[in-house]
Amino acid sequence: MRHVELDALIPAEQAAAVFTAVQRWEKYPELAPHVNATTVHAAHPAADASSSWELHFRSGLLRWTEDDTFLPEANEIRFQQSDGDFDSFGGSWSFAQEGADVAVRFEAEFDFGIPSLEGILDPIAERVIKETVAWALTGLFPGTRISGGVELTTPAAVGA
Repeated sequence: MRHVELDALIPAEQAAAVFTAVQRWEKYPELAPHVNATTVHAAHPAADASSSWELHFRSGLLRWTEDDTFLPEANEIRFQQSDGDFDSFGGSWSFAQEGADVAVRFEAEFDFGIPSLEGILDPIAERVIKETVAWALTGLFPGTRISGGVELTTPAAVGA
């Protein structure tokens, strides 16, 4: 199981506003060049929220549908794959007010279920997931500071 995490600091925002903006999955194809398409089946405040995703991955598309759980009282979003290309995929977004700024933490764990290819597939998937989150946050909030060694490349170079 591969663990992915990304931390960001969004200056001069409120955690509730960041929580609301981040959950707008339908905007991600405009924000993150790795995202080919998103479909929101049901959104917050629906109890059975879910979304489908297509990310450019290697020379094809990585697809999954996830169940999304929105916990505004905890400033957290949780997701778990219900169908798709991963053997398992799930994680969370958390938002914490730190003075005038908002700390965002994205965490996910995934497994393709193909042990013989994990040395090849896992690092690429980890990079694509991290970059997608970083692109989305910096697109939504241009002053965002990303930590963890993520370097965003020009959109023309992200199809790898």
